[in-house]
Amino acid sequence: MSLDATIWAWKVRQKQKKGGSLKPLKKLVLLSLADRASEDHCAYPSVARLVEDTDMDRKTVLKIIDELIEDGLIMDTGERKGRTKQVKVYKLMGVNGRETVPITVLFDAENDDLNSPNSGTVPTTEQSQQFHERVPTIPLNSPNVGTRNLSKNLSLESKNKKTWFCSKKLREEINLTDDGIDFESILNSTWLEREVRAFENYNAEKTMSDDLMIYHFTDWLINAYRTKYSNNQNSTSGKPAGTGSKSQQLSEKQIHAFALKLAHHPEFSGKFSEPGESYEKLAARIAVKLENPVQAKKWESYLKQVGYNGTLEGVAA
Repeated sequence: MSLDATIWAWKVRQKQKKGGSLKPLKKLVLLSLADRASEDHCAYPSVARLVEDTDMDRKTVLKIIDELIEDGLIMDTGERKGRTKQVKVYKLMGVNGRETVPITVLFDAENDDLNSPNSGTVPTTEQSQQFHERVPTIPLNSPNVGTRNLSKNLSLESKNKKTWFCSKKLREEINLTDDGIDFESILNSTWLEREVRAFENYNAEKTMSDDLMIYHFTDWLINAYRTKYSNNQNSTSGKPAGTGSKSQQLSEKQIHAFALKLAHHPEFSGKFSEPGESYEKLAARIAVKLENPVQAKKWESYLKQVGYNGTLEGVAA
């Protein structure tokens, strides 16, 4: 997957066209393409794969692909992939980032040429002709692209990151979902690694970005903490859990977090957004509504879809 392409897809803002597909649905297809893009920002998922990713019907997906091409967001390269050579290859237009920066190749300290007595002098004709054969190169699609240029001062975690797991992002997601949970007690627990392995095995056949893995693992981990490892349903800090078994109201932090998630929820935003409204404005309107316990209760089913695990106070009117 291309991180730059995914970030670009999240930031793309589209106008609602008369007779066109809903913006959230177009965003979902664009994100699916970005999630499967290579480092040259090209993707070739089959239509069946896009249908499975987005839960849309084939006709809708094909219509949205045509609209994205018309909008100039993607381009049919003319190349075809797959066993039958019929799967179209699309290029995501306008993606810029570190993955497009030319690769700089650094010489090894043990390179024989550097230890030569001629090092620093004008190369001979033979050296000039053979120079290109001695310079190590890395294919653009190699997983090692850019690793030769990592600073020696970077942390070991930054140099050798081989997993989707990021404790900083996990801490943020858990705090947004339930700020009453003591994250440090989970991080230092003996059972965390076991739950990580179980989660990875459960999702082994699925293709998700690192951020999406963290998002779903947060719900997995909180559920495991409450049902299997916590002595009681309240957090160890003594604060009332915002998503515990007792009825609760959303905290201010939860309101803003879930408002942003609901703004990006395709079904919810498709039903409650106004034509041409940005995600930020929609999230702001949702946050105001969620401050009312009665309205929050009405949307409880949607809140649960984006990570809320508790029961809200009040009776839905």
